[in-house]
Amino acid sequence: MHEPGGSAPPAPPSVADVERISAHAEPVVRNLRITHCYHELSRALSALTGGSANWCTFAVWASKQVGRSIRQEDLEHALERLLESSPEATAGVEFAVRGLRRAFPGRALDDAGRWVRRAVVATARLDAVGDATARGNLKVFEEIAREFARFLAACADGSPDGDGIAEFRAALRPGEPPEGQRYLRQAFGRYHLAMTTEDPKQRAELLLLANVEVGLHEQTRLQPEITAALEAPVVDPRELERRILDLLLPDNRVLRWLRLAVLTALGRRTPVRVASEQLADQARALARRAVTRHVMTLALPGGELLDLGDDLPATFPPPLARLTHPDLLALLEQVDPTPDSVLGTAARDWSDLPDRMHYIADMFRCHALRDDLLDPPFTAAQVAEITEGRRPPGPL
Repeated sequence: MHEPGGSAPPAPPSVADVERISAHAEPVVRNLRITHCYHELSRALSALTGGSANWCTFAVWASKQVGRSIRQEDLEHALERLLESSPEATAGVEFAVRGLRRAFPGRALDDAGRWVRRAVVATARLDAVGDATARGNLKVFEEIAREFARFLAACADGSPDGDGIAEFRAALRPGEPPEGQRYLRQAFGRYHLAMTTEDPKQRAELLLLANVEVGLHEQTRLQPEITAALEAPVVDPRELERRILDLLLPDNRVLRWLRLAVLTALGRRTPVRVASEQLADQARALARRAVTRHVMTLALPGGELLDLGDDLPATFPPPLARLTHPDLLALLEQVDPTPDSVLGTAARDWSDLPDRMHYIADMFRCHALRDDLLDPPFTAAQVAEITEGRRPPGPL
């Protein structure tokens, strides 16, 4: 929760801090630093706006989830489980094993099914999923975190009506996203107003409006990377055939490949190639399903898991149960097809921007006043490792 009173809060991250983190070349450590930096930005802005969540607050937990994709945590196991549980995939694996036995009669092929599944996982380009999510993580951070750092620096003089805020907003690019920053310019104006209003409901609505505006800019910018992550799994039959043979028959490699080359030259598709072609189609669909499930899960504090493919299991807090701010109502009319309800928030296709924004807008609204979202995402010991440029041992 919040740090005990009596001591001055640490200075928020600066633009130089954001740029230094963005320049870190190693994606895993960079993501950990990004996540921690979002937490520091979140706490600094929350202290100025009455302790409520801001966009950076939610970015902490989204970035932490992205880290699991970058590290491919659980993703390979998820695909392996789907390969074992899908009747079509099971039949495809068995067909591949029979093809191996026909191609190499008399050869002991113990536990061949498990090795075929391992070859599928190795061929599914799950590393490309991590690459795409790492690109998106960096892309958003180096733009939006930089603007939050600039904004907090402009607010540092404690003068809510100072010229620093006007200069800050003027530096943001006009126009629509992905290149224009109109939504960011508007959002930081709302954050600034939220610092000065005495009305808790008005402040809550201003913060929600700002969060949704930043979220809409962010998600528009992320569209290429999200699409790339979901479309990354591609199982090439020839690559699958090669990996199956390398895993199961590592010895006598030259003679094995010579035999297969002769069969191919004679125009004959080997039994292993036929099986690989059939299995590749099934594996591609299962890999896409595994990646989609992985991407569409968000872990919140306390072990709570949100499945973004289900309706939000939450309600709106009292200050946001009925909305009155005209700009907020106008924006929600664009992004929320089920006003004042979480019914229908389940995202069916995470690569679809309107589908994502419906869920995200209502998630911001439901969890706007959750104190535990401001908790640190890492322990003090983990933060020490991260700031030294190391990946902490154990689960994160």
